[in-house]
Amino acid sequence: MRPHQLKLWPADLQWDVPEGTPLQDALFPQGVEFPCGGRGRCQGCRIKVLHGALPITPEETALLSEPERAEGWRLACRHSMRSDLTLELAQWDMPVLSDHSASTPVTPRSGFGVAIDLGTTTLAAQLLDLQTGQVRAATTALNAQARLGADIMSRVDHATRTGAAELRRLIRDQLGDLVTQLRQLAHPADSVNRVVIVGNSVMHHLFCDVDVAPLAAHPFEPQELGRFQFTPAQLGWALPDSAVVEFLPCLGGFVGSDLLAGIMATGLPETSALTALLDLGTNGEVVVGHRDRMLCTSTAAGPAFEGARIRMGMRAATGAICAVEATAGTVSCRTIGSAAPRGLCGSGLVDAVAAGLRQQHIRPDGRMTPNQPLPLAGPVFLYPQDVRELQLAKGAIATGLRLLVARFGATLDDLHQVHLAGAFGNYINRVSAQRIGLLRVPLERVTPAGNTALRGAKQALLEDSAPWDALARRVTHVSLNEEPDFEAVFAEEMQFPS
Repeated sequence: MRPHQLKLWPADLQWDVPEGTPLQDALFPQGVEFPCGGRGRCQGCRIKVLHGALPITPEETALLSEPERAEGWRLACRHSMRSDLTLELAQWDMPVLSDHSASTPVTPRSGFGVAIDLGTTTLAAQLLDLQTGQVRAATTALNAQARLGADIMSRVDHATRTGAAELRRLIRDQLGDLVTQLRQLAHPADSVNRVVIVGNSVMHHLFCDVDVAPLAAHPFEPQELGRFQFTPAQLGWALPDSAVVEFLPCLGGFVGSDLLAGIMATGLPETSALTALLDLGTNGEVVVGHRDRMLCTSTAAGPAFEGARIRMGMRAATGAICAVEATAGTVSCRTIGSAAPRGLCGSGLVDAVAAGLRQQHIRPDGRMTPNQPLPLAGPVFLYPQDVRELQLAKGAIATGLRLLVARFGATLDDLHQVHLAGAFGNYINRVSAQRIGLLRVPLERVTPAGNTALRGAKQALLEDSAPWDALARRVTHVSLNEEPDFEAVFAEEMQFPS
């Protein structure tokens, strides 16, 4: 398949994309969100075609007005790469809130800022004009620390055994390079006077030079939760001396400022109904609550949702099986980029196990019948140990959600809405997630929320982030291992629904 050139405005990004690649697959790694999960049910992924052509689809006829369609507006999730394209992203145009649209007045500022989501596996960063809120450039990367450990506990182990200096240097240097790349992409290089970073507690500690040893053993309580501020000189970053780099505060245990940013991005502090936010990554984080009370916890989900520890697992990249359907005793698969299958990413893993359960190749206890790999596509198989890894991951998440809801004297049926955050949460098939028992709530209440950590970090850039410290103190951290029903509930949630 010959590649086509894809350009994004106003971020001034361009790269080659293989023929036939769904735009969702091409745009999501750049930080573009698909709020309805790419099902063509909302306008959250609106794009304007500046160069090239995309035919109008039935969903666009229903959701977009005739003038909008005539101006070139389309829904990214409905299209694939068939020619060179230059697109304007409506999602990245973030007007600064005015007095009449927010309880706290926001005054546009001069200069530029960078918002960074520092994930265990991936990094996402965007350069914003602080006067207009417009995204001027964006970039993503794999966390350079991953070569020293795939998940947070392996990095905590590395830090406690050999010291955290190398991990700290790796991430500080990498983020500094990302900020420099963003300035260069903006053309001309812009003066950045503020950087906001969010991440889980381990990423927070390693970046901020806080001892991670307390996170290595019971009761797993961080030494320091608060906000940290740095000068460029302290980090060795090529920014003006007056610039401020800040890492927002954590919430407790392994729950970091990434979840705090998600709480803000989803508006949870203003809702009156019982609501949940799930960030499904290597460190599964859960918050349940409403404006009067919020509880949070972290779960040892492990890296299965991101393709790690899966025998033929891989990250969500070209050639990864990302969707599996069971049809008439067989399975059909879709790969990212419509390329030849090379492996299995997290969303494909969930679909594959759900398909195996529907066809009774997998029993409710997780055993495969017969006890042999399930062929998916090309050289890719689903193995018994893969099913076990998914059981552990989904069991941990489901247990955390169920125990937090119980603290409100409620059941899962009482949840008004569940937000799924993170890359995995955006791509996961909700029907498959329900089939494996990850989500035991009506699907109409489940909403893919995209990268809420990055969106919250952008809010912190455009707003006064000082009140966020007070918000962090309103969220109570719960240690699941101290819950009396933890072991019993986890044993139940390890099972797949019959």
